[in-house]
Amino acid sequence: MEKYEIHPVGAVLDSNTSADEQTKIVALIEQGHSVALDLSNCSYVSSAGLRVMLYAFKLAKAKGRNVCLVGVSQDIKDVMHMTGFDKFFRFYQTLDELSQS
Repeated sequence: MEKYEIHPVGAVLDSNTSADEQTKIVALIEQGHSVALDLSNCSYVSSAGLRVMLYAFKLAKAKGRNVCLVGVSQDIKDVMHMTGFDKFFRFYQTLDELSQS
């Protein structure tokens, strides 16, 4: 079972918040962690936010780590499906589900 560091994403992941979020996520990956992005409280992800997630995925993969998503709303899942981003990530409904995987 892989251990993930949990990174809680704010209410919105857009051009105003993406640089700060990316810095925090990249730091976790650079420290050698796989990362679970907890989007339970996130109601909106813009294209800038999607880029942060994709960058994190690519960086983690290059370092032999993973990024998964937790608590993603149906609206965000729909956007990710339309853009093909859903193919990159494992999705978990809750942190409990992640911890039991």
